[in-house]
Amino acid sequence: MPGTYIPTNYLPVAIIMVFAALVGLGAIIAGLLVRPRRPYVQKLYAYESGNPPVGEPRQKFSVKFYIIAMLFVVFDVEAVFLYPWAVAYDKLGLFGFVEMMLFIFILLIGYVYVWKKGAFNWE
Repeated sequence: MPGTYIPTNYLPVAIIMVFAALVGLGAIIAGLLVRPRRPYVQKLYAYESGNPPVGEPRQKFSVKFYIIAMLFVVFDVEAVFLYPWAVAYDKLGLFGFVEMMLFIFILLIGYVYVWKKGAFNWE
């Protein structure tokens, strides 16, 4: 009958999700009730990695910081593809080797391109 179907296969998942939410909320509430509250000026003072802040907090950053961060993420994520290839190297054979060399060659072209553009220079 339409409308009477109850997916019993999802009931354990729903129970685990409710339990996880209750544990998380319980930990937050227990922290609010138990932790000491002793705020003072030095504790509430803003800091940057343990150093006193220098300059205005709303200053503009150079685009170079964002470019370096994006390049790091791109090359780091693409390097992750080397691990499964290394694990399955025996099963892939010559085809897998040629494909990975092509992949690394394309990465190398990208690396040389951003190097020639001066993206790695901090000046």
